[in-house]
Amino acid sequence: MGFIVISESLHLKNFVLLQISQGRRRTRAFTVDEPQIRRVVIMSSGLKIIEEQQKPIQKLQIYPTANAGVSPFWREKYERDAKKYWDIFYKHHGDRFFKDRHYLDKEWNSYFSVSGKSVILEVGCGAGNTIFPLIATYPDIFVYACDFSPRAVELVKAHDEYTETRVCAFACDLTGDCLDKHISPSSVDIVTMIFVLSAVSPEKMASVLQNIKKVLKPNGCILFRDYAVGDLAQERFSGKDQKISENFYVRGDGTRAFYFSNEFLETLFSEQGFEVEELDVCCKQVENRSRELVMNRRWVQATFRRSHGNQNPCDSLSPAKLDKSEQQDSIQSKSEEQERKEIIDNTDIDISDGLAMEMFGASPSSHEMTVVKLRDSDFKIKLLSKEYQHTCKSTGLMLWESARLMASVLDRNPNIVSGKRVLELGCGCTGICSMVAARSANLVVATDADTKALTLLTENITMNLQSSLLGKLKTGVLEWGNKEHIECIKGLACEGFEVIIGTDVTYVAEAIIPLFETAKELILRKMGDLEVQEKPALILCHVFRRVDEPSLLSAASKFGFKLADRWAANSKESPIGNIIDSWFSEKDLVAEIPSSALHILYFQME
Repeated sequence: MGFIVISESLHLKNFVLLQISQGRRRTRAFTVDEPQIRRVVIMSSGLKIIEEQQKPIQKLQIYPTANAGVSPFWREKYERDAKKYWDIFYKHHGDRFFKDRHYLDKEWNSYFSVSGKSVILEVGCGAGNTIFPLIATYPDIFVYACDFSPRAVELVKAHDEYTETRVCAFACDLTGDCLDKHISPSSVDIVTMIFVLSAVSPEKMASVLQNIKKVLKPNGCILFRDYAVGDLAQERFSGKDQKISENFYVRGDGTRAFYFSNEFLETLFSEQGFEVEELDVCCKQVENRSRELVMNRRWVQATFRRSHGNQNPCDSLSPAKLDKSEQQDSIQSKSEEQERKEIIDNTDIDISDGLAMEMFGASPSSHEMTVVKLRDSDFKIKLLSKEYQHTCKSTGLMLWESARLMASVLDRNPNIVSGKRVLELGCGCTGICSMVAARSANLVVATDADTKALTLLTENITMNLQSSLLGKLKTGVLEWGNKEHIECIKGLACEGFEVIIGTDVTYVAEAIIPLFETAKELILRKMGDLEVQEKPALILCHVFRRVDEPSLLSAASKFGFKLADRWAANSKESPIGNIIDSWFSEKDLVAEIPSSALHILYFQME
């Protein structure tokens, strides 16, 4: 008896065999459950499977993989600089980001409308979106307002309705500063915490509650609203490297957000000496009909009361309450019910137009304009705002010093690309070198593996280039080493480019070999049967980071590239050739060099 392999699928690990036994044929299927790739050996005595471990081909990762989370360095930085990030937030948005919270009287009127004067503490007051609706509605309340962003406190004090007879605003970091230095102990009737505790590291939430407890009257209340687990904002973080810890994330602007579950909140507050009066999860759909998009927003709304020994927690400020055992049953059933319930459409939600745009992925504040000034022209470049760059893993959404330098070189020396076909590798969203080259080259192709960068690049090209030049500059997706991409780009330039440019594309060690491999495939070597008279060039401009020059030269030589010239800012070394030095013959160009660490390597094919 023997076996003959008819077909095999290594991905499905199934082997279809034709069994030959005593003149009869029948097909048998074997399934290999183990994850290793195996090899079938046919023997006259039967089937033998020999395990053969093979390494799958790894796809090159130029950018860090997703879901890696925030590194310890950045985690500590976000904690240390939390005040700074919120200060920047209020600098950019002022009092325009959040809506005034006019729903407070609908949700908690029974707490605010008691007879006599009441003292309120608004924690995390921001620009005053809670304070001013409250004092307008309830004339007998006095509000203490604190925020750890001094700029936010300044916005409150600058408000037209701010008066020291009704409001006292001060800067305070509740994770470290003592509230009782500003407010008398046990003097506050109600504390409002509206979308504020979520900005605090979970490890410090208990200390914040203890700080508040010092100034809260026995049986005083905390009125609470904040993000719930499963909110759209949390879902948008999936697949991004912005997770700090469980349910705790950093936004693109450096501010942070925690998403609460009922269980987490109940445990947190009860351990700090608070009783739960109300704890619901609220849901609402926010629809953008023009874009046919729907946002599912979820938030927790709760009321907590400071415990006071065995004393009956009812006082003049509280609405009618149930017996404690009945209350616990009510809280539990209400919580379970609210988890499944979608609140009616007239429920108010803290969401401004700006925040809605951010949730839909179209935040206008994530980009900024910068101007690149050259000798005879200026380029207005749209790129990722500096405040978002620290969490962005795509380096192609920024403008690097090497690109500035190379653009200036091409601007002063158009002969480098004049009448030639030019390819830019890793152009990013700015494409400044490609746009300058398009003014004198026959054809320019700007490439990058990041589609987001290419989308933004298209905007920049349209914004800066004259219509007569638009046809000369093409863009394309190019992942180094990808044969399909290489063939598509090669087809745009009649089998090759005379000049290939790369600025700051040598910072990832694993990408160096694919870089030179791709350059070799795309550089022009022959024109029909005639050798090219002027040798095509590969020009790399960069700051040496994780890959040094010997490593670059070694990789280049493997693909037939020879270093024809080198240049370094402020270097006293003698050049190999006289190519690059001639580019800097004008003294004012030397003065424009943005960094003393910049280098240029000029390669030609051997």
